[in-house]
Amino acid sequence: MYNPNSVRLWWLALGAALVPLLTIHLTFFVSVIEGYVSFCIPYWDSCTSISRTGRHGTAYFIFKGTMLPAAIVGVLFWWGNRVWLAQLGLRSTSVAWVPWLGLVAGLALGAYTVALGHEGDGFNLMRRIGVVLYLSLTFLCELLISGALRLHPSWSRPARGLLGLCQLTLAVGILSVLLNAFAPELYRRTDDAFEWVFALLINVHALWLALLWRRSRFRVRFWVD
Repeated sequence: MYNPNSVRLWWLALGAALVPLLTIHLTFFVSVIEGYVSFCIPYWDSCTSISRTGRHGTAYFIFKGTMLPAAIVGVLFWWGNRVWLAQLGLRSTSVAWVPWLGLVAGLALGAYTVALGHEGDGFNLMRRIGVVLYLSLTFLCELLISGALRLHPSWSRPARGLLGLCQLTLAVGILSVLLNAFAPELYRRTDDAFEWVFALLINVHALWLALLWRRSRFRVRFWVD
């Protein structure tokens, strides 16, 4: 039921999906223009990592200026997903973990962003841990949300699509691990492309959730009369 004191939040989910995705492409093109990386198609050329696009020049400031707010938006996004599922009547122990996993993912993205562009063992460790936690926990949140949504009779069809996207993301991750274990030379030539593809897939999943929030007319009430 419509409540005049409530607000629609699909734009929050849209921001959580698009800000990181647009940022890494913007910093890539800025780094190309300023000569810090060569132009290529990073999704299959594996010519540069996402991190390298935001380390130097103007891209350094763009990356930090957008990714730090994106980390906060991401935390709010996962909190919103729990509220959304609760409004749909979907409550479970697994879903209850989503805001906390999302919080750690957001903190990890923030730590990774702060460390990017700085040298030293401490910064390198913080960057590596940050990116691994962010990507893995974000994927786990998406998997839990998709699995819970599948239990709703009216939303099972899009949930199957979301789960299919999760399966594709997992397959990309497993393939990268297998290449690293059994074909390390090939992995070293393609690991950057895996990072780009994985980041694309998790943000496409978030974009799909944003569209579902809009379709369901998801609203949250922040104040009382």
